[in-house]
Amino acid sequence: PSARPSEGRLDPVYPRTYSALLKVAQMVTLLIAFICVRSSVWYSYSAYSYFQVVTICNLIMILVFYLVHLFRLYRLLTCISWPLSELLHYLIGTLLLLIASIVAASKSYSQSGLVAGAIFGFVATFLCLASIWMSYKISCVTQST
Repeated sequence: PSARPSEGRLDPVYPRTYSALLKVAQMVTLLIAFICVRSSVWYSYSAYSYFQVVTICNLIMILVFYLVHLFRLYRLLTCISWPLSELLHYLIGTLLLLIASIVAASKSYSQSGLVAGAIFGFVATFLCLASIWMSYKISCVTQST
């Protein structure tokens, strides 16, 4: 017997949702920010190594949440509150990314690659703020009604 599209392991609708498109935009901007900083000459090792760690860790976690929703793993791992864990990740990750972007921008010394990395870091921070709002609406507002 063939399964209906809504019952399969892969969610064919999820990649077209706002949440998925926002996650893809975040991953792309974080990857661009990482590459810009990685390929530039650094003047402050600690500032840019911190920036790289924060961008890659955020990128990996966003990819994990994307895959959890894409493959419907939240149905198998019911012991985890996925909306709440996603909200907490975005709260902490966005704060760390904002700090890293501010430090990277202040230590760029007008190097174009470092400035571009900091700008993409700020763009990713803005996109993460949008995800915080969406996660908050899903985990807090809908559960209270």
